Amino acid sequence: MTPPSSAPQAGQAAPLVVRTIPVDQADLPLLDLLPQQDPVSWLRRGEGLVGWGVAARLETSGPTRFSDAVKWWSETVARADVEDHVGEPGTGLVCFGAFAFADEPGDSVLVIPQVVVGRRGDRTWLTTVSVDAPDLAPTDRPSPPVGLVFSDGARNGEEWMSVVADAVDRIAAGDLEKVVLARDLIATTDEPLDVRWPLRRLAESYEMCWTFHVDGLFGATPEMLVRRERGLVTSRVLAGTIRRTGDDERDLALAATLARSSKDLEEHEYAVRSVADALEPHCSSMSVPEAPFVLHLPNVMHLATDVNGVVHDLATSLQLAESLHPSAAVGGTPTPVATRLISEIEGMARDRYAGPVGWMDGDGDGEWGIALRSAMVTEDGVRLFAGCGIVASSDPEAELAESQAKFVPVRDALGADTP
Repeated sequence: MTPPSSAPQAGQAAPLVVRTIPVDQADLPLLDLLPQQDPVSWLRRGEGLVGWGVAARLETSGPTRFSDAVKWWSETVARADVEDHVGEPGTGLVCFGAFAFADEPGDSVLVIPQVVVGRRGDRTWLTTVSVDAPDLAPTDRPSPPVGLVFSDGARNGEEWMSVVADAVDRIAAGDLEKVVLARDLIATTDEPLDVRWPLRRLAESYEMCWTFHVDGLFGATPEMLVRRERGLVTSRVLAGTIRRTGDDERDLALAATLARSSKDLEEHEYAVRSVADALEPHCSSMSVPEAPFVLHLPNVMHLATDVNGVVHDLATSLQLAESLHPSAAVGGTPTPVATRLISEIEGMARDRYAGPVGWMDGDGDGEWGIALRSAMVTEDGVRLFAGCGIVASSDPEAELAESQAKFVPVRDALGADTP
């Protein structure tokens, strides 16, 4: 295991000087502020947080990655000199994070930007960390990828269907009830990717999702692993998917079919149950709807359930995320058996795919999504990811088609044409 490290040493050598002030920038799109160097983002429907620069950073890995991050963050917050003139969740000292799916392989990171701009409703604010306040103005516009080429990742379609069939056999034999299997797609370009290009396109096309970028991991996730805000906790569970056709009447019929599908309802029930069981020890009361609703996205529809609770302990949003990860929605049921099967037959390193990604403030409030509909910028290009929940009635060809639909958001966002 790689020992935790932080660079630069600002979080340890001296207290961070943090100042949050309101600003009159309500009409300026937040993504337009991002420079090409060290951008971070967490946005939905034009609201959220963007930032840039690195005031402090933690890298960690292995089974203690969450506890390492919680300890480092609490020590950094305790030492910080904070002047907050706004007082909203997401003001004051804020970190952005992305965590590996499994204990190994893959590293995890927390980043404290030097500059953060946030927006909630009609309020916009600027936070600086040990730097002077910048002028907030649009930066240069990003350029589309040059020479974009896609190729198979660890497995081609035929090989992945064989893996799905193997998983169905294991489920039929009684080894487990559900497993989530993922595959990757590789994109190469002639020049390094300007990540702001796909971010803007994802935010425009998938405004109901949370568009994120942290340390090379970017995407538009529809799934909120956990939100903690002033004692209230929410988790949005997605499991059960059907591809849209683009015909409104046909899609309404498909939505009704999804809502009655025994296969998808079974998969969804596993996921909701795992989230409710994980949150219950931290909550004095919980609300778990009896039936899911259908979430309509541009490319697919999902069965969705919002689980809500009232937190009775001091668990931060990141600690709640740790208790929830991995849920049945990204691992399977029983989760320990499913994750072992993933490592045995999936045939690729997930790294940060399907791990928690999001932000947290000094009070422990924050939002952590699941890094789905996502990709990771690497030295060799970009890795796109997609996963499907496999149960006893799963059909390999149908699961392959579903995975291809889940590649669409990032694959289209990388393209050069105007969405």
